[in-house]
Amino acid sequence: MNETSPQKSKVNILAIIAIILALGCLGFNIYTYFNPKSNTYYYNNGADGNSANFLETSIAAVADQVSPSVVSIVTEIRTTSWYGQAQTSSAAGTGMIVSENGYILTNKHVVDGASNIDVILSDGTTYENVELIGTDPLNDIAYLKIADASNLPAVKLGNSDTISVGEEVIAIGNALGVFQNTVTAGIISGFGRTITASSSDYSSQETLTDLIQTDASINAGNSGGPLVNAAGEVIGINSAVSASGENIGFAIPIGAVKGTLNYLLKTGELKRPYLGVRYINIDKSVAEEYGLSVTSGAYLRPTSSSSAIGGVGSASNSAIISDSPAEKAGLEDGDIILALAGTKIDGLRSLSVLIDEHSVGETVSILVLRNGKELTLNAILEAYE
Repeated sequence: MNETSPQKSKVNILAIIAIILALGCLGFNIYTYFNPKSNTYYYNNGADGNSANFLETSIAAVADQVSPSVVSIVTEIRTTSWYGQAQTSSAAGTGMIVSENGYILTNKHVVDGASNIDVILSDGTTYENVELIGTDPLNDIAYLKIADASNLPAVKLGNSDTISVGEEVIAIGNALGVFQNTVTAGIISGFGRTITASSSDYSSQETLTDLIQTDASINAGNSGGPLVNAAGEVIGINSAVSASGENIGFAIPIGAVKGTLNYLLKTGELKRPYLGVRYINIDKSVAEEYGLSVTSGAYLRPTSSSSAIGGVGSASNSAIISDSPAEKAGLEDGDIILALAGTKIDGLRSLSVLIDEHSVGETVSILVLRNGKELTLNAILEAYE
């Protein structure tokens, strides 16, 4: 008969304890994953909210988290008919509270032509005669302010620089004038898109660039509302729906308003930053066409067909706007801007969006490729007039 040594018994006991602990942890993990009350959403080993994924039951929970910050916007528009008769019509859209003291972000076309603006919170609280602080001259963005507000629930802004195709998102908005939030779910299906958007009465059009494309349903009702990731962070502003395809919506990346919004919250003044260059976004085809040595960046080519940041309508064909921050920083025609403030320009992050993430008065570093050599310049961003 074999006898078990004390050392061998000790090892066996430790092994049994380890197995019990492992089974316990497994059971807890299974419970945590499948029990919606214990874990609404989770992060995939990253601090960035864009690394989060929705669990099957978490969309409602994330919507509940964000919805108190989503508001209905009701506008009154007064017009005069061909016969001189005064007419009044109303329209509705969505906005989001971005500060506890009552600043609200929405689309410019939601409030375009409005003679009166009312805001209704998710709990039914109504604020009348809300002030239109101003609109972005180069984007479909408007800023509103509820007078003497305090302790309002503000959204949490995320990072639109790190989004990826296939990432799960939800769009939250007003149900076409019925003051109850709607939620649609989908994925990010593209970014860097350009479309032409119309005002609510189709009297004006605007070309929007660098948009996020999503198959989460976006309509006139949730226009101006938030596009949210699985961490409950706003990564975009619902803006338009495509007229050329089904289930294709667009949102303005939240980075496009951060600089202006920060300046507004700090100073109470609405000023959009600008650098003052005309440029072409570089990709493989552009690099081949112009014989460039890089396949990403902003090419400062002196031509009237280039994109522009500030100085639109200047008579000069130079890519550098006269007396602009770009000229003062020493940028030249033919330069290629590779990065701004340490962030690389690519298909997701255009030069325009990166500038918009900063505020008027900020000094930003500009990594430039000139005659095959890299150099760094510094520019102080000024207000777009």
